[in-house]
Order: sequence, then C-alpha cells, then structure tokens
Amino acid sequence: MTDFIYEKDADGIVTVTMDMQGQSANTMNERYVPGMDAVMNRLRAEDGLTGVVFASAKKTFFAGGDLRVILAVEKADAETFHYIEENKRAYRELERLPVPVVAAINGAALGGGYELCLACNHRIIADVPGAIVGLPEVTLGLLPGAGGVVRLTKLLGLEAALPHLTEGKPVKPQKALKIGMVDEVVDAVDALIPAAKAWIKANPDSHTQPWDQRGFRYPGGDVLHPKVRQLIVGSSAFLYSKTRGLLPAPEKILDIAVNSMRIDYDAALRSESRGLCALIMTPECKAAITSFFFGMQAIKGGQVRPKGDRWKAQNAAILGAGMMGSGIAWAHANAGLPSVLKDTDMERAEKGKSYTALLCDKRIKRGRMDEAGKQQRLDLITPATDNAAFNGTDLIIEAVFEDIDLKEKVIPETFAQLGPDGIYGSNTSTLPISILAEFCPDPTRFIGLHFFSPVDKMKVVEIIMGEKTSEETLRKAYDYVQQIGYMPIVVNDSRGFFTSRVFGTFMDEGIALMVDGMSPVAVERAGWLAGMPVGPLAVHDEVSLVLSQKVEKTHKALDERLGVDSGFGKHNTAAKMVCDAMIEQGRGGRRYGGGFYDYAADGSKTLWDGLGQFARGNADIPMQDAIDRLLYRQAIETLRCLNEGVLRTEVEANLGGIFAIGFPAHTGGAIQFIRGIGIDTFAARAAELAERYGERFALEPGAFDILRDAQDQAAWNGRPGKA
Repeated sequence: MTDFIYEKDADGIVTVTMDMQGQSANTMNERYVPGMDAVMNRLRAEDGLTGVVFASAKKTFFAGGDLRVILAVEKADAETFHYIEENKRAYRELERLPVPVVAAINGAALGGGYELCLACNHRIIADVPGAIVGLPEVTLGLLPGAGGVVRLTKLLGLEAALPHLTEGKPVKPQKALKIGMVDEVVDAVDALIPAAKAWIKANPDSHTQPWDQRGFRYPGGDVLHPKVRQLIVGSSAFLYSKTRGLLPAPEKILDIAVNSMRIDYDAALRSESRGLCALIMTPECKAAITSFFFGMQAIKGGQVRPKGDRWKAQNAAILGAGMMGSGIAWAHANAGLPSVLKDTDMERAEKGKSYTALLCDKRIKRGRMDEAGKQQRLDLITPATDNAAFNGTDLIIEAVFEDIDLKEKVIPETFAQLGPDGIYGSNTSTLPISILAEFCPDPTRFIGLHFFSPVDKMKVVEIIMGEKTSEETLRKAYDYVQQIGYMPIVVNDSRGFFTSRVFGTFMDEGIALMVDGMSPVAVERAGWLAGMPVGPLAVHDEVSLVLSQKVEKTHKALDERLGVDSGFGKHNTAAKMVCDAMIEQGRGGRRYGGGFYDYAADGSKTLWDGLGQFARGNADIPMQDAIDRLLYRQAIETLRCLNEGVLRTEVEANLGGIFAIGFPAHTGGAIQFIRGIGIDTFAARAAELAERYGERFALEPGAFDILRDAQDQAAWNGRPGKA
C-alpha cells in the first residue's frame, strides 16, 4: 500500500489520491516529504502529462501538519527551520509544473491541507457536510507556514485575507466560493474529479500562478495604496485591542503578510518559515496545542469518559424556572431534548419557558433561526406545577435556590418520578453533593450537574461525583452533557468543588488589591492585562455581592449543622469584609442597583466613588505584581484541587478553568500556566508573593509532586489527580 495513489488516464491527466496509511486523516507525517518528493519526481518525468488532480481517499481532504511533532520541538534552530522548509518545498515545485493542477476538495481542507490547495491553479470543493477550507493555525499559536500567509494575501488581497489569517475560522463551500478561497463548487464528491479534469481540458495553459506572472497586482491595492496603508495602521491597533498583546501569532501573521507585499515571492516564503520557527517555541503555542487541540480531542474523543455503552436521555425534568432552570430548558430544547419545566406556580413556569422564546427571537433577528425553528424548540418545553407531569423521566435536574433546607425537601419528593434507569442531578454551585445525596433514596444515582450563567453562552458543565455516586451514573451524566452539546468537566466532591473555589479567589484578590491601596481603576486594568474576560470588581457585581454573602453564610450554617470547620473560603477574608460593608450601604451588585460600579440608564457604568473607604494601606503595588496576584491565586487554588483529588485530570483543570471561569486562554489553563512558566520559576515567584502579600500565596510541601511525578508527557496532559 502507498500513501499516494498515482493514476494516469488516457488524456494524460494524473490523479494523485492521498491516502496516508494507518491513520484516519492525511497529515504531514514523517512519510509525507519522501512521498511528495516521489510524486513530484514522477510528475516531472511523465511523458504526455497534461494536468494533475490532487484528491483524497479519506473523509477529509488534508489535515495539515503533525502537531505532535511541533509540540515536541525543543528549540528553534536550523534543524527546525529546515523541517518547515522541507514540508512546504513541494508546494512551490507544484506551482512550477508546466501543466494545470487542480485540488479536488472532498472534505475539510484546513491548515497545510488548504495550503496545498492554494498552491494549485484551481480549487473545486464538494458542497457536502464537513467540507470546509481555512487556515486555523492562529488558534494554536502558530501561523500558516506552508505558504498560507503569502499565497492567501496574494490571492485575496490584504484586506480580505487578514480575517482568515488572524482569526482562523473555517469557511463552508458557498461562502468560500463567494470570497474567492475556492473557484468552483459541485454538488457531490463523485463530481469532483470529473469537474477537475474538465477544467484542465478547458484550460490547458492555465498553469502559471497569478503571482508568478509579469504585471501581477494585489486585489485591493499594493502596500503603497492609500487604503491599504490605512488598513495596516488600523489593523495593528485592532489586533492589540483583541489580543491585549498576549498572543504573538496574530501580530506575527500581520507583519509577514504586510512584508510579503514588499519583497520577492520566494523571500516572503522564507520569511514565513522563520516566523513559524519562532512561534513554535512560544509558551502560547505549546499551551494552545496542549489544551485546545489535544485537550479538546481527549474530552470529545472520550479519553476521560468512563468506559461503557453510550447513553441518551429521551426526556428530562427541570425543577425551578428561575434564571438557571430557564437556561437549562433552553439548552435542552436547542438540542432536541423534551423537558418539563416545573415551578411552584404556572406563571413562573411559563415565564421560564418564555426565556427560550426570547433567545430564539434574538437569533431570528440575526438570521440564525426562523419561526419554525423557534416553535420547534418551544414545543419541547412543557411548563408544569405537578410532579406527575414528569413521571418516569430519564433525567431530573434540581435547580432550586441554593438553600440546603429547600433541597432537603425537594430531592426526596421528586426522586420518585425518576425512571428505573434515570439519574438525578443537582445544579448546586457550592453545596457538597455527598451531603445532598443523603436526602436521595438512591445516592448511587445522584450527581452534581453545575451549569454556568448565562447557560446559553457558557457551554460547559461541571459534573460532581458524590461519595456514593456510581460510575454508571457518571457515564450517563457525561453522555447527557455531550448530548446537549456542552463540555463535561468531571470533579470529585468538596466545598465549592473546583470552579467556585477558584473563581472566588479571583474576586477576592481583586478586592485585596483595592484594600492594599491600589486604585480600583488599576485593579480592573490588571485583570484586563492578565487576560481575564472581565475585571474582578466588575465580575463581582455581575455575580452579586449578595450572592457571595449568602454562599458564605450557607457554608457557615452547614459547618454548624455538621459540627465541623471546613475552612471554606478561609483565604477570602478581604472579600467578606468589603462585601458585608457594601451590602450594609445598599450596594449589593448590579441587579441591586449598584455595587463596585454605578449603572446609568443608558447602560454605561462607572466605578463607585465610595470605594476609597475600603483601602487599609497605601502600597505602591507594581502592575506586574497585581497581574501575578490575580493569576497565581487561581493557579495555586487549581493546584490544590488537583492535589486534593477534587480535579481528576490536568486537561479538565485547564479547560474547565478557561471555559467555566475565564482563566486566560493564552496560558492554556491554570496547570499549563504553571508548566509554561516552569515549576521552579513558579514556586520562586509564589514565595515572593507570599512574603510580600500574605500566606495565601504559600505553597504546601510537596505541592508540585503530582506534576513532577508525571514523567509521561502525554500529548493531552490527561494525568489523573490523586484519588
């Protein structure tokens, strides 16, 4: 068997069908360069050659570079540069063939796969499910290094090319045709090669790329065109506003794209290789590949899922039609899962259903849904006040108020409605699942299903295992979360679980900075510079100070009830002091009319001028210290969760932190942040912060043992935590 199937027809057209052996997709593996060299040598020696078609025997066209190879690169040296140049060399040779070359795109052509298409003279794509083109390298901290930056800029012009280069979004066939990323669309995969051969026969002299022809002009103007010059200046500022200077790849792409318009074509290709060589070694690249490629692959592919048959819920019930319950009902309806939405009176239940109508109307307005789609979703939600309305259901999700006495009443009286193979989930955000399970007639079928607000945007669910939760229940919960299109993050039981514990440290440290004497404006700026989606004071307003106070009181009451001192929130003393005082002054957060911010009728907001009263110090805190305090608090708490066995794997720690609580994506997640900095460097910096700002930054003895012991650097970092 061969990786490249070579077939010549009676008209002199050679079809090269890529079929990398032993793998599901065609990639630039270790056999790619020798294989392409053999193909090119044979094409150059071919008598009577009239054209070439590149096709694929896989479901996808070509997946591009081998990310495991890239992740393993330890230094950007001449060998790395040579590796990059070798992988792209065949594409330039393809452009110099004296016959037309066509790409017959049957599925996804991304990264190096689409770069192969760009090196062809004509691109034909089948308009079938899964067929897309694009250059997503930027999302992995890289740039298209096989000619993608240079060729797409020449093909589309700078203005049209930049969004595809700096954002990396895949493009479907019809849109790709409209943009100019492909030249022709056919209705079926079987029509690809006949269409390719027909084009070759009709265009026998179309073998020279536009940019290799004398008098080539860039679409939209060259680098000296006034509009393009203005675009270049504006693009730099726009990129910084998006990346905050935290992502080197988009800036490098912009630099190479612009300079490729000023220099010789082959020199531009070499410049692109140098840029990729530099990016491969950045922490941002390593983090993105580890978390967003291999990490996501691990979760989607079931590597952290319990073994067993797939389970699918046929129906569900949601108890409580408040903000969370209404959001969960939307998530179910959007995934085609029929649900009963129960509350204590029909008016509240109907209001909860109307939330789905509101979200549908927004999508209709944007052209993303029609009236039929709206009605289809609404028909899947049944408001109710009676438990009998969901008798025999596969799944019950309790989403009532975070009150243990209320949950103690609701759980046993509704569990009886569960079907014989169904599971019962609680949407609690902080209350221990093992304690709530005591109210459940069968605790083996009880599990935590912690959604995040707003549910329609935060597409992640923290699945919490109780002490008696069975593996079968976990498997069903995992499958249910994926069934509705959300990301499952599995954790073991503890106070605040994982996300609430870590998120609390972010809000607390923001207040601690303010108490230490840093101006509130600077505190929020530190959050922005760190890469957090929202500053710690602003996000506390959204969560509400009242809720923070309620959570603290709930755990205090729970400690008294159990006769224990859990130590929950022991490091969050600054937040407790300030929140209590602000609530006494009528400032409970945004929904209460104001908190750290004042909110105007037009939707604008300004920091409250009364925050100065909470400063207990007058420290001149360096901005880098403030940034590190916000990030290290979260990373240290995440590490504690991993060591305590609350977190089960590093991949879930990283992705859960990013998608559930907004830990800066450029770091790859909190544990990857530690690895990226280096364990010893992180420990030294944490010690500095502890000495300067308090014991909350102190690391327990052996804190890094779980990381140091992980000798097998699995590509997706799926190492289990301590049991």
